[in-house]
Amino acid sequence: MAFGEQPAYLRVASDLREKITNGALPPHTRLPSQARIREEYGVSDTVALEARKVLMAEGLVEGRSGSGTY
Repeated sequence: MAFGEQPAYLRVASDLREKITNGALPPHTRLPSQARIREEYGVSDTVALEARKVLMAEGLVEGRSGSGTY
């Protein structure tokens, strides 16, 4: 990894955060699935999961068991 380069999960979380704050993903909208994030960003399941965990820790999204992340 080059100096100053963010890990993939932080780059994905940053892009999703931007979509949330600029209204591309409005409140109460379901976040793309882990599979969709994996496909869209070309990352592994682990990276997609960690990106969602970052957003949950920040309070930007919440996970609903069996329903998804909103």
